[in-house]
Amino acid sequence: MGASPVLALERLLEAEGFARKPGGALLSGLGARLYRASELASHAAERVALPTAVPALDRLLAGGLPKGSLVELAGRRSSGRFSLELAALAAATSTGQPAALVDLGDHLDPQSAELAGVDLRRLLWARPRSAKEALAAAEMLVAVGFPLVVADLGLCPRTRWIPDAAWLRLSRSAQAQGSTLLLSTPWRSSGFAADAVVSAAGARPAWQGNGRTPRLLAGLSSRLTLERLGRVTPGESTPLSLYAAEALPSRSSDAR
Repeated sequence: MGASPVLALERLLEAEGFARKPGGALLSGLGARLYRASELASHAAERVALPTAVPALDRLLAGGLPKGSLVELAGRRSSGRFSLELAALAAATSTGQPAALVDLGDHLDPQSAELAGVDLRRLLWARPRSAKEALAAAEMLVAVGFPLVVADLGLCPRTRWIPDAAWLRLSRSAQAQGSTLLLSTPWRSSGFAADAVVSAAGARPAWQGNGRTPRLLAGLSSRLTLERLGRVTPGESTPLSLYAAEALPSRSSDAR
């Protein structure tokens, strides 16, 4: 008796020309929006992410930057957050996807970005003059369908007086479009609107050599901490190393 309404619905949709889903009980097309109650848990558990090719960051975020989400990366000067932005842009554009950078601090060096793996042909570079223009540009780029939008708000305190409603609108826009909005700030700014928050600690020098051999400055070491992921506040952290030669996180060091 309990299965008869489902069978009747399947017959009705089949009569309207909807094909059956391969290997499934319900249908494709309009019918693909219908699931049995037992399937809901598995669909809710599915989490699509955009890998950044930075193991430390991808591990903290359970696979990468979650799609359809606002992700905030907070860190002061020399914390490595701009290198993480370049890594995310390189990961997206190298697979043929377009990406956009809203660069309020005007920090992008196109030549360095290309050396870091960013395909400049697939990158839109916006250079706003104020935080208000930066947020408007980010919202517009998300709305037109860019899979990844990185909004770098610079190093100055320009986000202090932005209302919470503005961050919430950005988050909802990313969710509606299925885009990833990576918000890079000198300190936490988006409040409860962010789906994930990662903070980068101040960097320390990383030296090469020991003993009587003169030591050389090889790069900087920092630490990433997961402040929030969804409604959970885990507090997990992982080391991050930045080397001058590559200007990107070292994969071997991040894997530790």
